[in-house]
Amino acid sequence: MRNILIVAGGVVAVAAIAAGVYFGARAPSSPPPVAAVSAPNKAALESVQAGDHVLGDPKAPITVIEYASLTCSHCAHFHTQILPEIKKKWIDTGKVKLVYRDFPLDQIAAKAAQIAECAGNDKYFGVVDIIFRGQPQWATAADPLAELAKPLRIAGMGENEIKACLANDAMSNAVIKDYQGGEAMGVNSTPTLFINGQLYRGSRSVDELDGVFSKLAK
Repeated sequence: MRNILIVAGGVVAVAAIAAGVYFGARAPSSPPPVAAVSAPNKAALESVQAGDHVLGDPKAPITVIEYASLTCSHCAHFHTQILPEIKKKWIDTGKVKLVYRDFPLDQIAAKAAQIAECAGNDKYFGVVDIIFRGQPQWATAADPLAELAKPLRIAGMGENEIKACLANDAMSNAVIKDYQGGEAMGVNSTPTLFINGQLYRGSRSVDELDGVFSKLAK
């Protein structure tokens, strides 16, 4: 698991991400990143924020906030193997809502996250699912974004739409905002979950989450 090097802030950072500069791979021995802007309010970030992507009933009493990277294999495992069971038992029954936020581990993950943002609210989680399920193929390809574009055609995102998306500062800013919020929350690896404010690092099994949700639901 890796962290991210922040090399710019403010308006400059918004433009930089489209060029692949804002997010970059860090060597393990590098110093921790330092944000060049004021940190978001941690307490506020424990609840649903404007612009958040929410899976389930927004009024569900249990809130799971997930920080994930689209190139993280542990995140892919959670979304493809764990989340479907949690969704069936807890989210679809109105007991739990999942708030998904991006915490890209590298610039490819940042660009993939930006593409998902461009899908729109109605298609967002469907596109994230496509990205995670195809991760073993596209993330290791010589041209990851070109490979990623192939399965996204089913969601109506062709080459022209993806190029326009990656040039969209508003979409890149949404990814940057998620990342900076994650920093303020103390996130330094993915996946990281906050369940009603309690921090859980790393992927969790269905049984573990069942136990946590059952206690909170009493």
